[in-house]
Order: sequence, then structure tokens, then C-alpha cells
Amino acid sequence: MPDFNVITASGSAAGNVSGPDHLFGVEPNVPVMHQVVTAQLAARRQGTQSTKTRAEVSGGGAKPWRQKGTGRARAGSSRAPHWRGGGVALGPKPRSYAQRTPKKMIRLALSSALSDRAADDKVRILDDWGLNEPKTKEAFAILTKIDVYGKILVVLDRDDHVAMKSFRNLVGIQTITPDQLNTYDVLVNDFIVFTKSTFEQTCEARPAPAERRAARVAAATEAAAAMASPVGDSEDVVDTTEASEEE
Repeated sequence: MPDFNVITASGSAAGNVSGPDHLFGVEPNVPVMHQVVTAQLAARRQGTQSTKTRAEVSGGGAKPWRQKGTGRARAGSSRAPHWRGGGVALGPKPRSYAQRTPKKMIRLALSSALSDRAADDKVRILDDWGLNEPKTKEAFAILTKIDVYGKILVVLDRDDHVAMKSFRNLVGIQTITPDQLNTYDVLVNDFIVFTKSTFEQTCEARPAPAERRAARVAAATEAAAAMASPVGDSEDVVDTTEASEEE
């Protein structure tokens, strides 16, 4: 299991933690990461672009000139695509650009991205931010002391409002919660900064494939046992009926 050094807000050592192999120790799969990132960017597109066809452009109801005898090419409408002011042939229409991406592929892409950053020593884990009130200057000082630069992805607890307000005005800093981690945001930033809390949440929220299979098997076994167990004893039912008749 990959080991990571834990540091304090002042930059001193505070122990180490181990990350699971299925998140930080896999061989990066570049084609899968490319496909997942492409799907993410495609899903962001609004898809509201639209052009008018010759049926949607106003006007053009009358034949511009008679069919024969003028010496000009025959024309049936002044809103044909080859006319100025006419409709657009085969133009874009509103559509969804979303792509269906298998869940296994999404998990593999995120694991590949995290493993790539871990292999390049671009993952930092802090013991605690140590911020008592929102202070952008103090937040910037912390990032300077832990030796990160460029574009930085800061993973924060959802209820850590002090840290969120401290980092939100810094240029090149993106804040995110553990359940929002995705391949694109990991790859587009140079460094990833966790706290011990968010690191543990990330590891717990994404169990290993073997653990997921074991959980599914256990759930299926419990469901089968519940379906096979009798609803009640037949004698109890008879006794209840007899008791109601005596009353």
C-alpha cells in the first residue's frame, strides 16, 4: 500500500498514512482516462445551439418568378438554403452530448489519475488546516509552507466552511469535497491536498473491487435467507383463530 507523509499546517512532519492500492497504486490507464474526461466535458455542453431550416424561416411563400420564359433558373422559394436569407441546410439543432460511461470505467479512470499524481509525489496530506476564521492570507501561507504550486485541488470536508471561505478567492485553487472527486479535476490540477479526514473519507467511499463483491454476495445471501424463512408457524395461526372464535 502506498505510504504518504502527513504534515502540519506549518510544514512539519506529523506521521504517515497508507493509501489503498486500488486507488493510489494502479498502473495509469491513459485511454480510459481520455475517454472518461471526454465524456465529462461532453456532458458539460448545453447543447442549445440551433439554426433555422427553410421551413422555419419566415417568408418565401410566393414563387419568386414564373417557371418559364424569364431566362433565369427556376425557383420555388426565396428561403431555399442557397439564397441569401434562406434556411440552413443540415445545420445544428438542440441535442444532448451526454455519453454513457460504465461505472467500472469511471472508477478505473479516477484510480489511474490519483495513482499518477501519487507516483509523481503530487499528493499532500495535512493533519489539520488550523484555521479558526476565514483568512485568505493564512490559507495562502499554508499552501506555501507545504510546497505546492501551480493549480491546486483542495479536498475539504463538506461542513468545513472556514477553509472553503479561506480558499475560494485564491486564483488557481479549486475546492472540492471527497464525494465529488473526479478524473478531470484531478488531472487538470498539478497538486492534490487532502486532510487526514478527507483522505479517509475518500478511501472509505471507494472500497476495493474484492470488498464490493463480498458486500454484494453478503447482501444477496441475506436476501435469499429472508425469502426462504417461513412467515410464521401454522400452529400459531390456528391457535389465534380458535382464540378469536371463543371470544
